Amino acid sequence: MFNTSHLHPMFVHFPIGLIVVGFLADFMSLIFKKEQCLSKAGLYLMVLGTLGAIAAVLTGEFFTKELVGEAGNVQKTHELFAIITMYTMIVAVLVRFFLKYTNKEVSKLKWVVFALYGIGAISVSVTGFFGGTMVYKFLIGI
Repeated sequence: MFNTSHLHPMFVHFPIGLIVVGFLADFMSLIFKKEQCLSKAGLYLMVLGTLGAIAAVLTGEFFTKELVGEAGNVQKTHELFAIITMYTMIVAVLVRFFLKYTNKEVSKLKWVVFALYGIGAISVSVTGFFGGTMVYKFLIGI
């Protein structure tokens, strides 16, 4: 039988994979400057990863229960980094679209976007770590 508590685990893997791989694609586009496809891939993965992060945060907020004790502390840290990831990536996408549509992609602001993307990649990794800790240490959702 389908249970709404399964929605969050179904969504969480997308932002982790998309944001991290997208950041790596953007990083590689700095090394291989002639390969425009890497930058485009980084942009598409950034957008999809941000949408995935929004979905993961919303399903976590509405379809999971509050934990208590040590597991609750881990959950609070997990939620904090999830929120940091989501808002950092939203800002990064908005600034990147602004640069793209004002033809200022070669300005110094591209480094701000790159830094935000890096922060998002680190933050989503930390979020995943604490989510995994809840599953494997406290057997939440098993």
